[in-house]
Amino acid sequence: MAGIAAPSASPLARAEHFVWLTARVLEQRRFAYHFLDGGPAVAGPAGGGGAGGRGGGDRGEDAVEAALTAYREEDGGYGHGLEPDLRGPVSQPLHTAHALRVLDSIGRCGGSRVERICRYLTAVSTPEGALPALHPSLRGYPYAPFLPVVDDPPGDLLATGPVVGLLHRNRVWHAWLFRATDFCWAAVDALEESHPYEVMAAVAFLDGVPDRTRAEAAADRLGRLVRERALVVLDPDRRTEYPVPPGYAPGEHHFPHDYARVPESLARRWFTDEELERSLDFLAGRQREDGGWPVTWREWAPGTALEGRPIVTLEALLTLRAHGRAIG
Repeated sequence: MAGIAAPSASPLARAEHFVWLTARVLEQRRFAYHFLDGGPAVAGPAGGGGAGGRGGGDRGEDAVEAALTAYREEDGGYGHGLEPDLRGPVSQPLHTAHALRVLDSIGRCGGSRVERICRYLTAVSTPEGALPALHPSLRGYPYAPFLPVVDDPPGDLLATGPVVGLLHRNRVWHAWLFRATDFCWAAVDALEESHPYEVMAAVAFLDGVPDRTRAEAAADRLGRLVRERALVVLDPDRRTEYPVPPGYAPGEHHFPHDYARVPESLARRWFTDEELERSLDFLAGRQREDGGWPVTWREWAPGTALEGRPIVTLEALLTLRAHGRAIG
């Protein structure tokens, strides 16, 4: 099996080659669940019968959850570098949010597993129910220099919004959610100056929160802010003309597909059909020769980029498929 997939292969087959070549077990299992009907190809790797439907039953979900369990800690949170920019064994809110997204994607965001997670979230949240981006327990372990560790971290919409929205969307009820939801509403209503990752966190909250009328009104306001502040590149061919927010890596732009990863998102209303199609064309065209998609954030350690690219590749494929693009 060569290091580069056949150029004539489909985007999905090329991505499959890349995943088997580079990804952690978790991302391999996730790829198999989403694109191989739960199991690896029985007729060979990409280009030789791969990227088709095999498998059945619950084995795909079980395999993903088994791989994810390796990152779970006794306190109910997740650690061990699940989110590649944070290293070390200790539980962190961003790791735990990542775990919830994985569980949500396989339809297992409920029951005792999520009850344990909610107990962890309660334990590490601020008095107003918000999650800090980083918990001080990370001190002493490697982490991205653009994510500082402080002794008394404030609550953060970036960390809290996606978790709260996901739990609401899965009809999870827990006492912590009431305070956390109030925090997110206050943070979203106060947004005037923002940056793409914070806006995406707000969208994740608004896409799941029960009060749909209020969510739609808030999303409309955010959409205007995104366009007025040039927080989205509407023409990828002219992306060098758009500003990069302070602290971001050179060229770390965001596009319509980054905000509206699925057609059902409230952020889809922010963009015309033409703007979204250009964005999806650009996303499809970013697949590299090796079959994977690149990371755009700062690469501060060799292993983080290596682990991040399969995650980004899965997200790219899922986004393209959600919007009806043929991938293989």
